[in-house]
Amino acid sequence: MDIVYYGLILLLPLSALAARRIPIGQTLRMVLIWIGIFSAALLVVGQRERLAELWPGRASPDGIVRIPIAQDGHFYADVRINGVERRMLIDSGATTTALSEATARAAGLDLNESPFGSLIETANGRVTASHTTIASLAIGPIQLNDVGADVSPSFGRQDIIGMNVLRRLRSWRVERGVLILNATT
Repeated sequence: MDIVYYGLILLLPLSALAARRIPIGQTLRMVLIWIGIFSAALLVVGQRERLAELWPGRASPDGIVRIPIAQDGHFYADVRINGVERRMLIDSGATTTALSEATARAAGLDLNESPFGSLIETANGRVTASHTTIASLAIGPIQLNDVGADVSPSFGRQDIIGMNVLRRLRSWRVERGVLILNATT
């Protein structure tokens, strides 16, 4: 039935072209051009969510950051820690933000801020960590000050944004494979 329907849709413009007595070669060329235009438009409209992923970490000027899901099923954001740029995993299962020693040193964080280390539970078991405070943490237009973080050599090279950052936002949610961070008031 769809074939009949689409055939009838094409019949009207084709009959108009035939009534104008345009040569068949020119008519076929125009038909193919219009089919190409409509096919491209349908492709763009149908794939707009995938096309949006071409611009990861897109930021809106209104304090909203959209982060598409990565190939491994996680969300990664480009974050500035005291001006130092790092790609960080956003983990709603992590209580606090966790930094590698290399990131903490690059950002100039005081690793001796607390004289006592803390024992924290991670997915890989218990590890000891130092607590520090990040003066400035930014994800696109979202700017947070005085963010607590744990630093440990056990974290390897992976830096993680935890719930202590997410709960300071107005909201955060996942829609169609895109993490939306909202810091607007």
